[in-house]
Amino acid sequence: MTRSGRLHDWWARPCGGREVLQVSLPLVVSTISTTVMIFIDRMFLLWYAPQAMAAAMPAGMFHFTVLSLPLGVALYVNTFVAQYVGAGRPRRVGPVVWQGIWLGVVAMPLLPATAPWARLALAWANQDPALARLEATFYQVLTFGAGAMIIAAAQASFFTGREQTRVVMFVDTGATLLNAALAYVWIFGRLGFPAGGIAGAAWATTTAEWVRVLAYGSIMLRPATRRTYQLGMGWRPNARLMGRLWRYGGPGGLQTFMEVAAFTLFLMLVGHLGEVPLAATTLAFTINNLAWVPMWGLGTAVTAIVGQELGRNRPELAARATWTALAIALAYMGTMALLYVAVPDCFLTGYAAGTPAAVFGPLREVTVVLLRFVAAYCLFDALNVVFVSAIRGAGDMRFILWTTLVMSPLPLLAAWWGMARLGWGLLWCWVVLTAWVCSLGLIYLARFLQGRWRQMRVIEPEPAL
Repeated sequence: MTRSGRLHDWWARPCGGREVLQVSLPLVVSTISTTVMIFIDRMFLLWYAPQAMAAAMPAGMFHFTVLSLPLGVALYVNTFVAQYVGAGRPRRVGPVVWQGIWLGVVAMPLLPATAPWARLALAWANQDPALARLEATFYQVLTFGAGAMIIAAAQASFFTGREQTRVVMFVDTGATLLNAALAYVWIFGRLGFPAGGIAGAAWATTTAEWVRVLAYGSIMLRPATRRTYQLGMGWRPNARLMGRLWRYGGPGGLQTFMEVAAFTLFLMLVGHLGEVPLAATTLAFTINNLAWVPMWGLGTAVTAIVGQELGRNRPELAARATWTALAIALAYMGTMALLYVAVPDCFLTGYAAGTPAAVFGPLREVTVVLLRFVAAYCLFDALNVVFVSAIRGAGDMRFILWTTLVMSPLPLLAAWWGMARLGWGLLWCWVVLTAWVCSLGLIYLARFLQGRWRQMRVIEPEPAL
């Protein structure tokens, strides 16, 4: 076969390039829209008051940490939906989606109740009382939309698990645009809205999340969809099905919690090195999102495709989809890695435009070096995202959890040891981080090649009564 023939076969065959891109591109757009939403919120808050922007990041990360367990379980509805659809059992889809929705309903009164505890934790972590008060305000308002985030995650999984990813793209992009408009009027007090500052930004996000829930619900409850997937009759809580969802989705939620906590502690360690190292690290991670965030959308698509093919008992096609996604990921991440090394200032121009040269000069020098570390681990990060998504689609969640429990403390301990015992600084922290990312990529590659995922399923062998 000629080279052009092999390329055409790779593109057109089942679970080839065309199919993987058709499923993943809308999800890539959706995940990028979330990044844009965060960027716009932070930009408006910076215009309003730099202190408000500074308070939004730690409070937002604290909120996501608290939310990560139930949110991770709700997101795992994606795998259940994919395997039920692949197995030709659409009437089981509605009940499992409803179990994810019930998680959000239960969380609605519980998460706002954490506000007093969060206020104490944020005040303890921050020596500036004014900043701590802003963080507490931002966190407290966000908790009123936390239930909506969980519900919307389960609803979105109804579509991603069936490879109807364009619906997710349109709903999430629409919510992003609404959030941007509401943030502007609510932060600055336009069109009759009160000037809410950081509280206004949080209320804009909360409102947009509930609109997402309504948008997804209006599409899901169309008569034909409701009948086909038992969405109308399957709304009741089902302890047996909820138990299966927690059995497989719970480790995913704990994994997310551990990774977010490890990331937060890593930033705190770097913060002890001074303002420039912390700012450069934050900037390098922000630029890294340009490479990593699209991979998150690709990974969600891999989970759905693998789940469907395993539901159809076609593990060979699940493997093909995974290798196809890896080729796409390596091509994209490799290109980004080259750009990080060759033209780093292309990514720094916007930041330099609004910062005095005397301040930005030292920051630029450090960030350029850190972007070389990002380039070094980019390809291994592609391995990490693709292969962990594939085995997640099979239900190999205990391995993912144990890997996270063992691996997450290692970079923190190594970075602390080098700083405290040997006096090593920022470059040592990034050497440790790079080694950690590369190790994870190789571990998940080895697990995928081992092949145990081919026999795994999260759905019950026989339809539940």
